[in-house]
Amino acid sequence: MAAKAVILHAALLAAAAFVAAPASAQTNDPNLTQKQLDCLDRTTAAGGGCNKDSGGADGGRSKDAAKGGAVFLPALIVDLFPNPPAPTAPQTPAPSNGTSSSNGSSTTPPPAPTPSGPVTVPQGLNLAEPPRAISGEFVPDEVLVTVEGDAGVVQQIANSFGLQVRSQRQSRLLGTTVVRFGITDGRPVGVVLAQLAADGRTRRREPNHIYTLQQAAGIVNYAFDRIALDSKEASGENVRIAVIDTGIDDTNPALAGVIAGQYDAMPNVPIEKRDHGTSVDGLIAGVGPLEGMAPGAKIYHARAFEGGKSTMDVILSALDWAAEQNVRIINMSFVGPKNDLLGTACRNARAMGMVLVAAAGNNGPKAPYGYPAAFDGVIAVTATDAKDGLMPQANRGAYVFISAPGVEMVAPSGAGSDVVTGTSFAAAIVSGAIANLIHAAPDRSADDIEKALAATAKDLGPKGRDSDFGYGLIDIKAAGAAKE
Repeated sequence: MAAKAVILHAALLAAAAFVAAPASAQTNDPNLTQKQLDCLDRTTAAGGGCNKDSGGADGGRSKDAAKGGAVFLPALIVDLFPNPPAPTAPQTPAPSNGTSSSNGSSTTPPPAPTPSGPVTVPQGLNLAEPPRAISGEFVPDEVLVTVEGDAGVVQQIANSFGLQVRSQRQSRLLGTTVVRFGITDGRPVGVVLAQLAADGRTRRREPNHIYTLQQAAGIVNYAFDRIALDSKEASGENVRIAVIDTGIDDTNPALAGVIAGQYDAMPNVPIEKRDHGTSVDGLIAGVGPLEGMAPGAKIYHARAFEGGKSTMDVILSALDWAAEQNVRIINMSFVGPKNDLLGTACRNARAMGMVLVAAAGNNGPKAPYGYPAAFDGVIAVTATDAKDGLMPQANRGAYVFISAPGVEMVAPSGAGSDVVTGTSFAAAIVSGAIANLIHAAPDRSADDIEKALAATAKDLGPKGRDSDFGYGLIDIKAAGAAKE
């Protein structure tokens, strides 16, 4: 009886720790009664009376926490669109067979093996470490794992833990095989991650986090004047820049001759929105009346978002493709939770000499840190207006590195042009500005560029670096003149 009580107590703790995970708790204890199993699964009718017995399986949590068994997590963004749609279950993009095109050519990697037959969870699985409390929104029935071994080893791991192999590929930036395992029996993600830790062939184990674009919904582009960049002398000629974003309208005149290559990291998801990616590319390197910061730069565009959202596996696929294009700058105008796989990819990209620029986030002063912007080696950009005032919706925090115009600017869009606001667009301004520095001095390192931006920025807040403006407003003329 004592052993049974200990096991039941552990199961209840695990169930309570993962309210945000799919509400279908699992246990390997054969001694539990059907009533106790039903109490662990808060979506069943029997679970409704659990609170009457010794506090219940949910430890007295409110009944609202379990309604429908859906995943309700804090929104990652509140100003992505002027009127955000009601939250729905996150769509799971399929990245494993992404397609790329460069000057008309395209390649399609072979799809991952498709599991056949039902997936049976092995009995007696033990937790190698405590279940993980996961922050941020994530796909509720998937985990991402780096594996040492070939496809046979991947399938062995899947069989051992009752998982489904949904995709697998070799990651250049991670230097190993990345596998997207599906959970078919309702086990919480945190429990599966803890179980996989017992297998030495798995190196890193992470949720498949969800990330969102950073658009808050001018006037002629005032950014040139604010960042001390002469529009007549601006040039990013021969500088290769990767942009990870939505699909784009490459027929927009502002992008004529700008796009050097494209990659679709989620080809199985139809393209419905092209505005955000078109605006970001145009602000960086647009031509014609809507000239960007670095005309002449070549954009390598990876489509990794639809409906304003993407997942970690899709973004990693896009990052790997970008690294293979020998780009100098990667623009990431999106925000999501901290994820070790993304952090490693960013760290390795920086070690390869790439400058990483990311939106700080539009979730407000009290929002948690936004990633990838908050990773070391990534230039986190916040948005200011035509009078150098901070965008009210901007994230705050010690990770904010630099400020740039991003409020009410005219930019290309899928429909022609639009007025845009958000740290997404401030990040695009910074990417274009950095392209000017690289054009002027191709051998300038990522470290030197980062130091020059920090040393020459116009201080806008309290003296020195602060959590609102970072080092201050970017001054590209001063940064270009700064000595190594």
